[in-house]
Formats: sequence, C-alpha cells, structure tokens
Amino acid sequence: MAGTVVLGIESSCDETGAGLVRDGRLLGQALASSMDEHARFGGVVPEIAARAHLEAFTPVVREALDRAGLRPADVGAVAVTTGPGLSGALQVGLAGAKTLAHSLGVPLYGVHHLAGHVAADTLEHGPLPDPCVVLIVSGGHTSLLLVRDLARDPVVHLGDTLDDAAGECFDKAARLFGLPYPGGPAIDRAAREGDPGAVTFPRPLTGPRDDPYAFSFSGLKTAAARWAERYRARGERPPLADGAASLQEAVADVLTRKAVAACREHGVGTLVVVGGVAANSRVRALAEERCRAAGIALQVPPLRLCTDNGAMIAAVGDLLVRAGAAPAPLDLSVDPSAPLEYAALHPVGRAAPALV
Repeated sequence: MAGTVVLGIESSCDETGAGLVRDGRLLGQALASSMDEHARFGGVVPEIAARAHLEAFTPVVREALDRAGLRPADVGAVAVTTGPGLSGALQVGLAGAKTLAHSLGVPLYGVHHLAGHVAADTLEHGPLPDPCVVLIVSGGHTSLLLVRDLARDPVVHLGDTLDDAAGECFDKAARLFGLPYPGGPAIDRAAREGDPGAVTFPRPLTGPRDDPYAFSFSGLKTAAARWAERYRARGERPPLADGAASLQEAVADVLTRKAVAACREHGVGTLVVVGGVAANSRVRALAEERCRAAGIALQVPPLRLCTDNGAMIAAVGDLLVRAGAAPAPLDLSVDPSAPLEYAALHPVGRAAPALV
C-alpha cells in the first residue's frame, strides 16, 4: 500500500539497525555497533553480539523514529531480518520486531538479509533496472545475481563463492598481516601507501576451464599467509602496505572481471555492487573503470548503506508492501543459513512470494 511507513530491523551480526522508509524514500535511520567488543577476539562472538542487540534494540528504534520525526503510531508495517546470520542475534531482532508489530497492530515481514543489501541501492538510485546484475560482496557472502523484480520474482544465482567470501579473505589476511579487526577497512587503509603490483597474488577461478561466475578466496588467503611467513622466517617485517595493496588488487580484479563478464553475457546494461566490501575503495574504483570501458552503468550505494543497517531491511519491506505481498504470521522463525531465493522469507526459511 502506497504511503505506508515501514520500520526495518537488522540484527544479523554485530550491528543493531533500525530504518524507516516510505515509498522508496529513507526517512530516518539509526545504528549501534558492538564491533569494539569483538575486536579483541579477532572476530564476532555470537553471545556478545546477541547481548548487545538486546541492549541496543529499543534505543536504536527510538533514535530512528526521532530522526524521522515520527511516532510509533505512524509505523504501518515492520520488516525484520530473519536470515541468514547468527541465530541468537537474529532471534533478538525478530522478538523485538514481533513485539512492535503486535503492539501496533501492523503487518510483519520476514526479510532475507542479502535482499536487504540489494534493496539498499534503491534508496539512493530509485527502482532497480529490470533486469540488472548484482554483485554482493560482504564478510560472509560473495554472489553474482540476476535480479528482476526483487519483490515478486525469484533471484537467479549466476555464481557464488565456493569457500571464503571476499570480506572473509580480507579479515583473515589482515589477522595474518598483524592488522586490526575488522580486516576490510584495515587492508584498505594500509593499501593506500602500497604498490598493488608488488606481489603477484593468484586470481582464483579465472582460467579458461573455470566456472566464469564462481568465486574462491581461500587459496588467495593462503597465498597471502605464505607471503608474510617467508619474510618472518628470515626475521624480517613484511612490507604490509605492498601486501595489502596487492591482495586488495587481486580481490577487486576477480570481483569486477566476473561481474562485467556476467553483464555482457546476459545482455544486461546495469551492474549494482552492494555489501560491506562495496565500501572498499579499490573495488569501487576498478568497477567504475571497467564498467565505463564496457558501456555498463554502475550503481553503488553510498558508504553508509553498504554495511549492515536497518534502512536496507525497511527498503525490502517497502517493496513488499507496495507489491501487495502477503505478510508473515506471528509464528515467523529465523533461518540462520537461509538461501537467497526470494526477498521475503517463510516461517521455516523458504520463500513466501505469494501476493494478495
């Protein structure tokens, strides 16, 4: 229904997000992160994340409403991430969303986290072109998708990672390099002073017999580890700036090469790059360079919408509401390993694309 204010809740990992969207326009959002609490462990601790969500949920929702200049009574629907993600973290967000939906007497929508990343671009560039190729790159996911109507049509997977995702590769390599967590931003910062051609890191799955759209970053992570170990075995400090720049270049090269090839092969004129790694400076720059050369339009959300946030979940909810999608029942449950098939998730984790 046009004109409905949708409140989106995101709690799949270490960020508690709330956002409010109406008719494709972001009205306000707020975010709380528990990243600093996880940093000393070198990664996200599920129990710490769940506890942080519990503490942040109400303040974050209130802040988002305040920034939008709205009251709870103005909310006409609630959308919440129900998968994939950390089970305990998802359950906190879902419990809060159910409480809000029930108390306000409004419909509830279970949303796939990755569909949220895709929808984030609509808050900056408007409706997604039909069709478009979407490259999702984050800490846990790397996928090439063919997207038509996100609210109605199934998402077609052209290729996915076979092992480590791009962001996971950055996190693990940063730890091996002695850089802080989270690894992606640390690699990006260190790379600014380095030579991207200094180290010849492999470009996985780019051979003539390889799957043209599949990804694999585990071997690249291992190559980075061995490079650093060779220096340390000689009692030398690895030139981290060169290592970071060369690793970043390898990841960006593989991601953008395959994404542009997918656009060409499927006759698609727009590439949308989303997810946390879409904030990486070299990924953005190389995608822009290669898309321009190929005559392909490139869309990347602003940095504040690349990482996990509630606005992107509200954006999916807004699309579902305007498409007349059936809301979820209040016995909606989480699915920590939900595959991306449709934007909306059924109570048992399977798609519920039924429209009214």
